Amino acid sequence: MAVHRVMPIIQSDAAQENREFYGLLGFEEVMNHGWIMTLASPSSPTAQVSVMTGDRTAPVTPDMSVEVDDVDAAYAAVREGGAEIVHPLQDEEWGVRRFFVRDPNGRVVNVLSHR
Repeated sequence: MAVHRVMPIIQSDAAQENREFYGLLGFEEVMNHGWIMTLASPSSPTAQVSVMTGDRTAPVTPDMSVEVDDVDAAYAAVREGGAEIVHPLQDEEWGVRRFFVRDPNGRVVNVLSHR
């Protein structure tokens, strides 16, 4: 399994303020669904940060996202390893397949692959 990117998620209702602040550091908006906005570096597109008011289809807001090439293999590995699944593996309408898992520090990780 290969990791494509890792992205922190900031829970906030201040999307515009975050867009402006991270813009000062060179980030540009690359996605905005209203409840989640992703900012990326134009020179290094996998350098990203997301700002989320709350997750639209899950019971909790994740702390970070990890995009992998095979989310089904990742899901099997964390289940076999005994990790706590916080949100089950499912296909989302915005084109990702994902699940949430709790890491040893109590952080919620959104693990995903694009379909």
